[in-house]
Amino acid sequence: MNHAELAENFIKDGERTTWHDETLWFVRKKRDLAAFQIPEWEALREAASQIKHNGLSHMHEYLIAFEEKATANGIKVHWAMDALEHNQIVHRILKENSIAEIIKSKSMLTEECHLNEYLIENGVDVVDTDLGERIVQLREEKPSHIVLPAIHLKKEDVGETFHQHLGTEKGNKDPQYLTEAARQHLREKFVSRKAALTGVNFAVAETGEFVVCTNEGNADMGAHLADVHIACMGFEKIIPERKHLGVFLRLLARSATGQPITTYSSHFKKPRPGQQMHIVIVDNGRSQQLGREDFRNSLKCIRCGACMNTCPVYRRSGGHSYHSAVAGPIGSILAPNLDMRKNADLPFASTLCGSCSNVCPVKIDIHDQLYKWRQVLVKEGHVPFGKKVAMRAMTFTLSHPGVFKTAGKMGRKMMGLAPFTVSNGLNPWYKQREMPAPPKESFREWFSKNRNGQ
Repeated sequence: MNHAELAENFIKDGERTTWHDETLWFVRKKRDLAAFQIPEWEALREAASQIKHNGLSHMHEYLIAFEEKATANGIKVHWAMDALEHNQIVHRILKENSIAEIIKSKSMLTEECHLNEYLIENGVDVVDTDLGERIVQLREEKPSHIVLPAIHLKKEDVGETFHQHLGTEKGNKDPQYLTEAARQHLREKFVSRKAALTGVNFAVAETGEFVVCTNEGNADMGAHLADVHIACMGFEKIIPERKHLGVFLRLLARSATGQPITTYSSHFKKPRPGQQMHIVIVDNGRSQQLGREDFRNSLKCIRCGACMNTCPVYRRSGGHSYHSAVAGPIGSILAPNLDMRKNADLPFASTLCGSCSNVCPVKIDIHDQLYKWRQVLVKEGHVPFGKKVAMRAMTFTLSHPGVFKTAGKMGRKMMGLAPFTVSNGLNPWYKQREMPAPPKESFREWFSKNRNGQ
């Protein structure tokens, strides 16, 4: 199913759709309040964008430097060409240590690589420890948001899920009660499991360390208790120097949730005595994106989710309608790079209003890239035949003033004399709203009558 069909399923529940829209807009407003409290906010955005630009322009040097420093620190560095190799590396590390149970903190890269499914198929039990991730995992769903994985669910949904899987009291939707139930459920997993997997927010080439940002402390709990810590990152997470972290940490939480800073910003530089620490650096199409001049800036993304919170399409259609690991505007410019045919619908799931670009903390030109992806997809033939024919017809009409003028007159007459020709189920616009009354005359006709010879 494409985005439009999946979105239609989501909006059937009007109350939930409105609640989803308002909740995310509330988060967007918190972001604005947090940003406006910093006079140098725009300077920070520009600095972050330039640091990322430098990183992308010298990626090879920084990755080699990071590997050298990390290896010297005692971290085992692995390189993965694609999702399959990433999954195989993680599985091999577990097998070498005779581990069949693992805990995970939030990692969008592992969602992109479908790691959970791969490990489960190979006999490894995987438990996500981020509360939102654990909720959707119990429901056998995918995260619908990169920062708020269960934002599409209400507390009543969570209460029912916990009743079914954790044995909580039926009908109890009290957030404190449900949180305590999750805490007790996960505590045993933290204590007993010998391997923990985390994502990576930033990797520092200068020092060979990596930083993980969470609000729940679950990454820290897992990594500090486990005998084996595996961290997974796309290579774009590299930044040149440790001093640059100050720029990104001031931007990240404010853009994501309106907080001054994440509750935990944990630095991992070397394993503790007796512990193994591994980091898997993944390409999975990123080199190709890096080579696309029009789209390479998408690799600056720090996964804050601000573009999702502001996007009018995402807020009304839900994250699952994007059928990709990363939803919303940023996902719509990343996904076609991985599979152009499968994700050809996503760049069209946008109004091109530019709000996403306006809030991006690293100044990614998201709406421009959405427009450029549309052009690429049309040229490559990855659009429905009907849309292709319609666009050619519109191109011809708009290129010939006489045809445009005649078509306008005919359209107005048809809408007035036979409204059923447009007010029917074949017109997507009519499915959700009433068609406007046809104007009596075009603007050109009105202007000709009223310009008074000027």
